Amino acid sequence: MKSMTGYGYSEYQDEKLHVTLELKSYNNRYLDIIINQPSFLNPLEQELRKYISNNAERGRVELYVRVRELEEDLVLHLDRSAAASYAQTLRELARMAGLSDKIELSHLLAFEGILKTEKKRDLDNYRNQIMPLLESCFSQWEESRLVEGRSTEEDIKNSIAVIYEAIGLFEDKASEIETNIKTNIRKRFNEVLGDQIDEQRILTETAVLIVKYSINEEIVRLKGHLDSFLVAASTGEAVGKKLDFICQEINREVNTIGSKSFILEVNQRVIEVKDSLENIREQLRNVE
Repeated sequence: MKSMTGYGYSEYQDEKLHVTLELKSYNNRYLDIIINQPSFLNPLEQELRKYISNNAERGRVELYVRVRELEEDLVLHLDRSAAASYAQTLRELARMAGLSDKIELSHLLAFEGILKTEKKRDLDNYRNQIMPLLESCFSQWEESRLVEGRSTEEDIKNSIAVIYEAIGLFEDKASEIETNIKTNIRKRFNEVLGDQIDEQRILTETAVLIVKYSINEEIVRLKGHLDSFLVAASTGEAVGKKLDFICQEINREVNTIGSKSFILEVNQRVIEVKDSLENIREQLRNVE
């Protein structure tokens, strides 16, 4: 069982580059991947997104990629046409103003666009640094989810134990319910008819009420759902949605037992079971 909440961090640095990756995740009904990275790394986004989607079933997963260049690799470009135009314009301006000042290099450099800088970025180089970091970051993130998942699983099993204990009481009281029905039917017939009792009529009425109020079938289905829950929870797969569905089925059977029972102990245990189920479903909101 894995939690949807997790955290991972990794970094790399050499004399030119410092890269950090941070992976965070939170509970969410579906898989929602958010990638925050410098715009020049946008060509890598699909590859990063695919890696995450191949390793996560659901949850909000946020990946932060931060890059700091310690030594920039720049290329300078001279716009010769612009330089010539600026120089020609300055000469004409000097003649018009009657000035004899010579045009200096500093005059031209004061204008924008004559010298242009371009950062050389090798996308493959960034990929070669980022992808191994992502694997390391993912390993930490996965381990943190497993640790929290084990804690959640232990808490859920404690709640399941409460339900199994309640089933033991339900089984003990199921025969008592049928005995009470038989006793009460016969008593009422005696009160109304005295010695003129129609045994066949008593049996028929008893059968009708037993079918109506017996909880045996609900108990069998309830045990089956709990067994299915434990089997699914132990697979190690993403079973959060499946377990929540099984909880709905368990809740349906427990509600039926509560509506049929007229025994106080059974009704009290039904309340305890519903409280345990609510705790389980609350925990499952953060299970992948």
